[in-house]
Amino acid sequence: MEKRSVDSRVRGVSTGTTILAATFDGGVVIGSDSRASIGGEYVSSKTINKVVQVHDQIFCCMAGSLADAQAVTKAAKFHLSFHSVQMETPPLVIAAASVLQELCYNNKEELQAGFITAGWDRKKGPQVYVVPLGGMLVGQPVTIGGSGSTYIYGYVDAKYKPNMSREECLQFATNALALAMGRDNVSGGVAHLVVITETGVEHVVVPGNKLPKFHNE
Repeated sequence: MEKRSVDSRVRGVSTGTTILAATFDGGVVIGSDSRASIGGEYVSSKTINKVVQVHDQIFCCMAGSLADAQAVTKAAKFHLSFHSVQMETPPLVIAAASVLQELCYNNKEELQAGFITAGWDRKKGPQVYVVPLGGMLVGQPVTIGGSGSTYIYGYVDAKYKPNMSREECLQFATNALALAMGRDNVSGGVAHLVVITETGVEHVVVPGNKLPKFHNE
């Protein structure tokens, strides 16, 4: 029988994971798979929704330690709610990303969590920001993250186009998640997608058996 160290038995739950966000003409799509794992070996849940609403038209995706990521998003929701009351206007997307960045940077020695923040605001329209481990902040038109992202960098580079239509961007995101989930052992389940535009927010869930297939699985 294999002897395991104490450290291997107490490793926390990780989000797995494959996360992404991409802007299109007039909006942004953000999405993820739905698996959580322990130590990259054991899938502890198949039904985690990693796309979290932090304000009306601002969402983020979580990667890394699930407990850390959930704690940070809970704090960010409070900060943004308080901010919107003070300013009497919805927060900007960059403000939401900056709150996440500050929380991650100020606690970088204790936290193992990274985020993609996406949304629409009155000032800059659709935007995507990345807050990786350690608390850096970078704005990009399209970004991917998590363990499954290593399998789809080529697809994203080849297929993403600026100013795509809503339908094209939604299909691009669905295909990217399906490709990652087909290769990464700790990405899978269903695809959670959110489309954010000036007019509102639309949630899209694609069951695992409805995802596109690109090879014999």
